[in-house]
Amino acid sequence: MTSLLFSLPRLANARHLTRAANLTRSISAAATHPYFVPRNSQGSLPVYTDIRNGGTRYLVLVRNVDGNAAALAKDLSSTLFDAASPEAARVKIQVTRDRHLVVSGGHWKNHVMEWLIKKGF
Repeated sequence: MTSLLFSLPRLANARHLTRAANLTRSISAAATHPYFVPRNSQGSLPVYTDIRNGGTRYLVLVRNVDGNAAALAKDLSSTLFDAASPEAARVKIQVTRDRHLVVSGGHWKNHVMEWLIKKGF
């Protein structure tokens, strides 16, 4: 019982440090881009998959974009893949409700998450 009491302050301190690191990351990302993709309360990026039409249509959703979501869509479509690659020809990005992106054309959740991390989100 006493070990549990002593471990709780360390856990709270670790959460505080994680939030401070996320805040620092968000300030640096917001200074360089007209958009910002905030992380959720667990520290994860808001990138999700949606499989429709019996598994034949695979969508990647980026939710809760702060700022200019159209600029994020333009940057993502132009720099996610090389211009000469077949993936670049297939990728389609739509902005919905002024805060969400829908990326269609392939299984690209991991690519989108890696791209966001490289950008500092």
